[in-house]
Amino acid sequence: MGNNETLISFIASSVEESIAVKKQLTAIYPDIARAGEILAHAYLSDRKAIFFGNGGSAADAQHFAAEFVGRFLEERRPLPALALHTNTSSVTAIVNDYGNDELFKRQLEAFAAPGDVAVAISTSGTSRNVLEAAKQVEKLKISLIALTGENGDALRPYADAVIAVPSKRTPRIQEAHVLIGHMLCEWVERRIVAKESSL
Repeated sequence: MGNNETLISFIASSVEESIAVKKQLTAIYPDIARAGEILAHAYLSDRKAIFFGNGGSAADAQHFAAEFVGRFLEERRPLPALALHTNTSSVTAIVNDYGNDELFKRQLEAFAAPGDVAVAISTSGTSRNVLEAAKQVEKLKISLIALTGENGDALRPYADAVIAVPSKRTPRIQEAHVLIGHMLCEWVERRIVAKESSL
């Protein structure tokens, strides 16, 4: 019984901490809105989104790309989106031949076209391979949205929108990133469905 009470206390503490971080997102609503408009504009202009990150952020990149290509809540046309870590042959070849810092940069150069949106996801905000890719956006003539923890300063010079979750705790940041990603997906989907309904 004692262990169960300890576990319940731990669960309650984790839930409360996650809720507290999400409540603090009110301070960055304008940044989330800016990102939503950047993505919506790109998709309404028949462009695509390219997602990238490491570890749990890679999982989020793949998750968000899947929501756009498939659907989120409503029936609509598929929206082109890529997650740059999913081709294991490309990943291992690039890391082997060029080093990890080039992993996303090289693929972004291969796949990005003017008007596209890159979405860089880094809980620390300082992942070197994410930063190296971010530095290419001006040359590639694409927009950049950065999802980070509270330290978004390293990516800020390259980004059109920085969504810096106000937390230092990786699990809480990642939980907020999923919520934000879902909001962005739903907003874009609403805009696409509204456009298709008016045709």
